[in-house]
Amino acid sequence: MFLENAKKAGSIEVICGSMFSGKTEELIRRMKRAQFAKLNIKIFKPCIDVRYSEEDVVSHDAHSIPSTPIDAPAKMLEMIGQVDVIGIDEAQFFDGSIVEVVQTLANNGIRVIIAGLDTDFLGKPFGPMPALMAVAEDIQKVHAICVKCGSPANHSHRLSKSSELVVLGETDIYEPLCRHCYNSAIKEEKEA
Repeated sequence: MFLENAKKAGSIEVICGSMFSGKTEELIRRMKRAQFAKLNIKIFKPCIDVRYSEEDVVSHDAHSIPSTPIDAPAKMLEMIGQVDVIGIDEAQFFDGSIVEVVQTLANNGIRVIIAGLDTDFLGKPFGPMPALMAVAEDIQKVHAICVKCGSPANHSHRLSKSSELVVLGETDIYEPLCRHCYNSAIKEEKEA
């Protein structure tokens, strides 16, 4: 299955940051560049992400690229065919098996580009993202702009009262905040 790619150098790249920081935009940009270079690409996203499209990967700026929704990382190994570059969006929603899957892909000569939230709404490391960053050759942390003060934002502050870990939403449910404004907002919420 992987023999033709085994002679190429594979790699793992992680694009991480808060909501509204441009992670998906950067993933789409890298995938379109690979496509322009006439490389065979395949993009995956978790089935749970249906915010803009059930199938396409779509950025907040409405740029999109076709993708394949999957419910488990192992499905990637079954569906790749002849591919040079694989993109994975919203990787934080997958379970820990994604780490072994992407290492298998990279070890077999495939460039794997992963985008995902590095922390959840509580500011804690999110799902498999820390492990993916640990095995990556390249990590790019991108930042949004704090909606309170204009500083670089690295927190996804949830505006709703839900305590569920996964709550899909946009600016109606989340806002990007810098560390100072995030800590102030959490303090105010605790005092309320």
